[in-house]
Amino acid sequence: MTDQEFIQELQRRSILTPAAAASVTRDAGLTGQPAEQLIAERRLAPAEKIAEVKSQIFNVPYQKINFANFDLSLLTVIPEETARTYGVAPLSREGDTFVVGMLHPDDMKAQEALKFIANRNRVNLGVYVISWTDWREMLNRYSPFKKEIDSAVQSLGVAAAKDAGGARKVVRLEEEALRGDTEAPIIRIVSETLKEAVASRASDVHIEPQEKYLRIRFRVDGDLKETASLPVSLAQAIVSRVKVISGLKIDETRMPQDGRFRARISDREIDFRVATFPTPLGEKAAIRVLDSETGLKNFTDLGLIGENLEKVQAGLTKPYGMILLTGPTGSGKTTTLYALLQGLNQENVNIVSLEDPVEYFVSGVNQSQVRPEIGYDFASGLRQILRQDPDVIMVGEVRDNETAGLAVQAALTGHIVLSTLHTNNSISVIPRLLDMGVQPFLLPASLNLMIAQRLVRLLCNSCKVKEPAAPAIEKAIKKTFEAVPPEIAQKYPEPYAVYRAEGCSVCKGKGTMGRIGIFEVFSMSPGVEEAISSGPTLQKLQKEAKAQGMVSLRADGVMKALDGLVSIEEVIGGTEE
Repeated sequence: MTDQEFIQELQRRSILTPAAAASVTRDAGLTGQPAEQLIAERRLAPAEKIAEVKSQIFNVPYQKINFANFDLSLLTVIPEETARTYGVAPLSREGDTFVVGMLHPDDMKAQEALKFIANRNRVNLGVYVISWTDWREMLNRYSPFKKEIDSAVQSLGVAAAKDAGGARKVVRLEEEALRGDTEAPIIRIVSETLKEAVASRASDVHIEPQEKYLRIRFRVDGDLKETASLPVSLAQAIVSRVKVISGLKIDETRMPQDGRFRARISDREIDFRVATFPTPLGEKAAIRVLDSETGLKNFTDLGLIGENLEKVQAGLTKPYGMILLTGPTGSGKTTTLYALLQGLNQENVNIVSLEDPVEYFVSGVNQSQVRPEIGYDFASGLRQILRQDPDVIMVGEVRDNETAGLAVQAALTGHIVLSTLHTNNSISVIPRLLDMGVQPFLLPASLNLMIAQRLVRLLCNSCKVKEPAAPAIEKAIKKTFEAVPPEIAQKYPEPYAVYRAEGCSVCKGKGTMGRIGIFEVFSMSPGVEEAISSGPTLQKLQKEAKAQGMVSLRADGVMKALDGLVSIEEVIGGTEE
């Protein structure tokens, strides 16, 4: 079955909308990427649903891979190159039967490769259809990070961090890295570190020289954890390698520098944003991993559900007005902005963004990065955007009075404006805009939605267990539900049950895997307009929010905890009453 036939079948089954099907067909033809890959990366449909459709088409059963009990020795039967080339993965081995998963059961070359492997190992084959996401996760199991790092270090002959010849060796290694020798150990170390960061779903990599060793830490799900420690004599060479591929000046070690590069890892393009920083022990490098597969999400993946989702979708249908996201640094505002952009991204809509910096490249969106050092900031850029005939404008952040005024004017002149702001909750957006010099009478006509958000850790599905809520927790839940509309609170009858996760092999003992947003969505309404005209105090706005039936951050988090998605302790400890 060709990609085009498969896309048509998904459209016929109402799994893909006509617009999504047309977009995937066009981009698959232009880029040469498989349609299933584009669908998965853009979150157009659940990967499991796609696999189930293929199962029905080819009459081959579908199986979800159980990574909790996966036997890593199976990876030696199917080499990584074979798994990657033919879209196959080992699943299990029982006696003389070797069970494999296939992305494309009708691929004759993949069938021949598996038959060859079965004959060589003298086993029978059992075949299942697997999903794209499970196959990609399986490829990550082939990444022997620590073994590769140790091998590279050993090949350098650097036995310990206090090697007396370390300084001379650094010079030689730096020259080796600059020469671009693809077999150079330093290049291998950097390459394997980046591959492991992507496989671990890390958002950031920190390369930090310490007094006696070089520390490499990954930030996963908001937490920093040391992943590797290397001889300190390698620090300069490793940071120099990162600077070379980022286009930075390697001879400038006194000043911070910013750069960016793109690398192909696990058959997909990943962007990395690099910032160096001088310290007394040497240069530190912080690398932001910008993986569109994990960074670009749909509303469900974000955690926008129920009443909040309905309000956001209604706000996106309005022909003009501002939608402002608010929350502290690292709360996922930019990720939500990109989700909103993708919801508006259609062929007949001109979307122009102004970002600092551009984090993810979105097909069909005209993205621009501000450069304050040359006078191209959010305010000046916003003036230029208005000359580009935009329908939708995305401004990375409303930072000053001038940008706030221009954003309001853009919303009043028939544009949808998406941006972020720093406040503690959604109702504080209005007082903040007034503090920035926006005239009160302009807000009701220009402001549509105010969305506050935080990130909380998702419980691991493999080890979470259900248990009755403790008396103190039950009391806190009851108090939270007092401010929630009755029809929502009734969905969660007493006695309340919550979930906890002790940790397992799947989540590597953490008990959590990934993060999800908790939201509160405050809409402009006649009641809010009246509060603004009479002097918008927080008390008036809170009263109107309750009249709207707004679900607060804490209430949204409590509902997600009762649904078994997150820990109730994290929600109650990390949100305001």
